[in-house]
Amino acid sequence: MLIQIYAGKETSKGGKEAFMGPQWMIFAKYIVVKIEFVDGNSRDIYGEAGYDDVIGWFEHVSENACKVQSETLRRILELNAGVEYLRKWLGTVDVEKMDDYTLETLFTSLVPIVSHADLDPYIQRIADGETSPLLTQEPITVLSLSSGTTEGRQKYVPFTRHSAQTTLQIFRLSAAYRSRFYPIREGGRILEFIYAGKEFKTLGGLTVGTATTHYYASEEFKTKQETTKSFTCSPQEVISGGDFGQCTYCHLLLGLHYSSQVEFVASAFSYTIVQAFSFFEEIWREICADIKEGNLSSRITLPKMRKAVLTLIRPNPSLASHIEEVCTELESNLGWLGLIPKLWPNAKFISSIMTGSMLPYLNKLRHYAGGLPLVSADYGSTESWIGVNVDPNLPPEDVSFAVIPTFSYFEFIPLYRRQNQSDICSDGDFVEEKPVPLSQVKLGQEYELVLTTFTGLYRGEAEDKALEECCREMDTAFVDYGYVVSRRMNSIGPLELRVVERGTFGKVAERCVGKCGGLNQFKTPRCTTNSVMLNILDDSTIKRFRSSAYD
Repeated sequence: MLIQIYAGKETSKGGKEAFMGPQWMIFAKYIVVKIEFVDGNSRDIYGEAGYDDVIGWFEHVSENACKVQSETLRRILELNAGVEYLRKWLGTVDVEKMDDYTLETLFTSLVPIVSHADLDPYIQRIADGETSPLLTQEPITVLSLSSGTTEGRQKYVPFTRHSAQTTLQIFRLSAAYRSRFYPIREGGRILEFIYAGKEFKTLGGLTVGTATTHYYASEEFKTKQETTKSFTCSPQEVISGGDFGQCTYCHLLLGLHYSSQVEFVASAFSYTIVQAFSFFEEIWREICADIKEGNLSSRITLPKMRKAVLTLIRPNPSLASHIEEVCTELESNLGWLGLIPKLWPNAKFISSIMTGSMLPYLNKLRHYAGGLPLVSADYGSTESWIGVNVDPNLPPEDVSFAVIPTFSYFEFIPLYRRQNQSDICSDGDFVEEKPVPLSQVKLGQEYELVLTTFTGLYRGEAEDKALEECCREMDTAFVDYGYVVSRRMNSIGPLELRVVERGTFGKVAERCVGKCGGLNQFKTPRCTTNSVMLNILDDSTIKRFRSSAYD
């Protein structure tokens, strides 16, 4: 994951103004990062506070990011002192007797930066039922599941109550910033295309599912609706139905049932919204019939889902007539342009993750939005939430995220390009330096992000999702007509992105230097069929990512 640091200033009227030029932005009130895909403790810090209080709290901790980050690391280490993994590196050091600076220095000097593979043996022991404190003192009863595109298998990530609480906190904070631009009515509805996947048990009896599945089943999800004063249109039986088509149909049906109350449209990813409305183009007549009669299509076969939806809807011929009139016009004359505001006239905006691999869906989403603002959702990973969108008025292409210094302990590995005679840079031309804390990031510098979390991941590099999205972006960047057609016809397979262990390109140079007249003459090639190089790269591969761009 590469992160670029941006800078800005406060205006005389108290607002924020970005510096122009090289597009680097650091606000006076908080550090802001813009994610480029080249592509806390566990208390409820919000309570009953209003939006101004929430933003006031965030600006306070951001102004004091250096101190807050040291305190966050201390809380993590105090919480998990004595766990097996930390004893391996820190021994029996008494965390409580150290000042913050000494503790931070000791931690970063003794505990190594690792990948998920290094922590996997500990997580597997937890999954198998071992109850001794291996990574965290807080009991782990649930494991989150990654996407599975890395190394051909899905990864387990510890999930505790703290994970759900930080999700609640960032939603509350982002709602506060959104309310500055798009105030919504208290008690309004959200047309939310959200889906909880299936769960299963490990050998040790732990529940396993995606992070969103755990969150939608948690008390914090219910609390989130209360604290943000916005309620999803669909009941839990729809969210956790398990069948994408049936769930989507019911989301759309209930969204129209509550159409006058819907304040905004949302989903985790923008492609989900696009898929849902593409589906709506095909089945809107069925939905009209259901609304008119207060009935439910035979396509909904899941008993719990049918019962829950039928409990909510009633015959509404006038609404059905209105929807039919609007959809007929949209289908015949407008090509579904502006579908969302025409059917949900009180909707203020559309919220979703729209950066990275979601950018290709923006044109279609804007077509459906018909002028409604697109608000990019906050930035996070399976391991931890990272940053909040502090300026939701910006279009997704320009969005920035302000790091939340209480959620995890963040470090940034500076990345530099080697100086050589060639203008072409390869992966081997990047040089990493010693990680720096959040308070020491520099203007214009590229970084790789490292996280230490409350859930037992110590200096676990950030979620591989960034590289998955990078792989997809690279694949879609090849716009040659022949390539695009071949990919669509599957005569060319998905682009594969590989991560190799450190020192790999040094090995390549050592093997090849004798053939090119000396190290000064060697340049890492951008493309090769050399079997020696390919064997070294194959043997050194530690992660694989396959593009899903044409799936």
